[in-house]
Amino acid sequence: MRITLPTITLSALRALVITAIYGRGGLSRSAETVHEDDLPAGTNTAQVEGSVVPTLARLISDHFPHFAWRSASTAPAVLAGLGIAVHQTTPWADPMNTLGAEDLHRLLDDIKWDREARYWDGVAAKAGATGRLNFSGGVKDSGGRVADAILYPAPEAGRRIRGQ
Repeated sequence: MRITLPTITLSALRALVITAIYGRGGLSRSAETVHEDDLPAGTNTAQVEGSVVPTLARLISDHFPHFAWRSASTAPAVLAGLGIAVHQTTPWADPMNTLGAEDLHRLLDDIKWDREARYWDGVAAKAGATGRLNFSGGVKDSGGRVADAILYPAPEAGRRIRGQ
């Protein structure tokens, strides 16, 4: 039996976790040390862990084939955008932007995760002259755009990543 593990860098995984905890504010924290005293107001380690870990575990489990095939979901900016979307499901998220876990999963279900320009060019990547995608824009550059495309399906970026 061959087991395929996802190919995700530790820094990309860190961006996913940090943005899941802090939302958009996590984009600027993704490369710095975060201490318990830095957790969102009114939270503690147990609460953050109890909310974020199961949500991320389900996300990775439900979308495992995309992670294992090294689709767009493994790009750092896409993971940061996913984290921002996950943040909306946490109890400490801004009440004006909260999202139920099932709502989040419905938003993710119709995303086209293939590394193709028609889905990701201008959102999380740039297509070169040959049409090849370059996802090197990074967490801070593209994470917010990816989050908006995930959370808001109607605007152009949201339709693009859904193949519409």
